[in-house]
Amino acid sequence: MKKRYMALLCSIALTTGTLAGCGNSTDPKKEEKTVDNTPLEVTIATPQVGEAPKKGSDIELAIEKYTNAKIDIQWIPDAAFEDKKNIMIASSEMPKAFKVKANASTLNAIQSGLFWEIGPLLKDYKNLSELSPMYYDNIKVDGKLYGLPLYRDIGRAGIIYRKDWFSGLGLKPPVTLDDWYNMAKTVAEKDPDKNGQADTYGFFLDKNYNDPVLSSSFLTRLSVPNGAPNKWGVENGKIVAEFMTKPYMDSLKLLKRLYAEKLINQDFSIVQTADSDNKWNAGKVGIRVNTVATAAALSFDNVSKSTPSAVVDVVPFEGPSGLKVPAESGNNGFFLFPKSSVKKEAELKRLLGFFDKLLDAEMSTLLTRGIEGKHFTKTEDGKGQIKDLTLFNLEVKPYRDSLPSFETAGKGLPLKQNDLQAKGSKIAQDNLKSVVPNVALTFNSKTYAEKGVELDNMIRDAQTKYIMGKIDDAGWQAELDKWMKAGGEKVIAEYTAEYAKQKK
Repeated sequence: MKKRYMALLCSIALTTGTLAGCGNSTDPKKEEKTVDNTPLEVTIATPQVGEAPKKGSDIELAIEKYTNAKIDIQWIPDAAFEDKKNIMIASSEMPKAFKVKANASTLNAIQSGLFWEIGPLLKDYKNLSELSPMYYDNIKVDGKLYGLPLYRDIGRAGIIYRKDWFSGLGLKPPVTLDDWYNMAKTVAEKDPDKNGQADTYGFFLDKNYNDPVLSSSFLTRLSVPNGAPNKWGVENGKIVAEFMTKPYMDSLKLLKRLYAEKLINQDFSIVQTADSDNKWNAGKVGIRVNTVATAAALSFDNVSKSTPSAVVDVVPFEGPSGLKVPAESGNNGFFLFPKSSVKKEAELKRLLGFFDKLLDAEMSTLLTRGIEGKHFTKTEDGKGQIKDLTLFNLEVKPYRDSLPSFETAGKGLPLKQNDLQAKGSKIAQDNLKSVVPNVALTFNSKTYAEKGVELDNMIRDAQTKYIMGKIDDAGWQAELDKWMKAGGEKVIAEYTAEYAKQKK
């Protein structure tokens, strides 16, 4: 009884910093089990989101205090990040937590044994282990988990549209490809903004319309509800690329027709995403295909500045056979832990503990809402309301977008939502029931690792030329044949072998 009482006193002393009388243990095993309460040094490299926060910001200091850590974040401009990442990997001068995206160079680095495997350790961390395994399955390499994702909704896509235009023109949100054509033609020709000029579009494309990797690309989101696979699918036991299927080609042909009839923007191949956003904001676009949980309300806010009478609504993607949406990776990159900078497993475990704490309710609130009184206020019903969006975007958003937080996990202060926000959030949750996965998302292909960028560019260029009428169906087939000979055929064979291995 006396020993137990003394142990309790020592435990209390440790938490209060009063160690006198508790340092006389002569048992070395007990000393080894003493918790290390020195602040954990956490160095992080991450792509820069917006303007980089100042060192020692209020958000950073609050994170450090809660997690008992000393944080040093290296914000790298997004455009330069891949080159910088490759240099850091080659020199082994990496941070302790390295935020990366899934691509060939990342895969090669992981397979080279440069990073810790963390999968077997997650069970020891409450927050990390209670999330859906899908988030982790989507970033595994050779069946093993090396990274912690920046969690994002998996079924995020929906249709945001100008309800006032649609009502005035007798339109409904499009379902079939014919619906998409009729909608684009009507909006382009019937002058919905009533300014007497032919300056409106059903939808406005940018140069990332056919991103070869992201399931969020416009062409994938358009084709999946109409029966296409999500990037890679299976036909007769063999892996097939989306652009080799009829539903996808039907979607491509739709864009070709719209371009020929000048019903979509003729400069789509060079338009930046920001320029596309600006066209919507200016009140010139009928539909945005975007993430519905947040973008629906933001889309309304932005367009209402130029068009106060605008009415915006949001609906899920629907195709001829019902609700379907391409499943996204469930992350916006993931953190790896280099063996060159994290020398021992004990330090790795402390780092995982740091990231686990970021998912606590207090940290979830900090990273998604900011500091009460400064960035948000509490409503009477106990929800968070952003106080100053400009200040939030400057001081909180970079951390929210660069460190793991998970609003839909139900932790942290819920956001006060208007009807449009609530509808968008519900669509994102309901989409999980109808997501179409990318079956080859975590498959390995030696050929793709070596030639993926070249192969992707070949297809992207061919699709753009096809839409613009520079090549016809025969020309498209010729480009596809070139892709197969350049390595596409090997990629398909290697993915098919991986698929067969998993099915056993």
